[in-house]
Amino acid sequence: MGYRLAVMLTELLHPERVRIGLTISDKEAALRTVAALLCLPEGIANEEVIYDVLLERERLASTGVGSGVAIPHGRYDGVDELRAAVAVCPAGVDFEAVDGLPVRLLVGIVGPRSMPQKHLAALAGVSRVLRNDEKRQALLKAANRAEAYRTLVEP
Repeated sequence: MGYRLAVMLTELLHPERVRIGLTISDKEAALRTVAALLCLPEGIANEEVIYDVLLERERLASTGVGSGVAIPHGRYDGVDELRAAVAVCPAGVDFEAVDGLPVRLLVGIVGPRSMPQKHLAALAGVSRVLRNDEKRQALLKAANRAEAYRTLVEP
């Protein structure tokens, strides 16, 4: 299962969509950061629309899943494939997470409406990876983006 998951994250996550050492002031800024990352590297997607998609999903219930992790996500037909982005904010941000803890790892996922099964599989996969305390710690300690990316995509 670990190998397949790593393959899936490799497909979804471009190194340009990983940022570490961020200082994010609040939930809105966190969602805007993730939306901007989801547009990289080619910039074809509409950042404002992706932000609105993430915000709309967030209004249903916080995507702060606990243990310092949030997985803001949504469906947007401005992208033709599922994509993920990662923002690491070591100081944490109040995200109204289920356990009340500040969120330090944000993994945004966006994909077209035509891929609901793949979208759910990606959410489950990311959640499974980030349930691993060692992975979370390695991400928080990553010295640079490349190291953070490798932490996520290697089995």
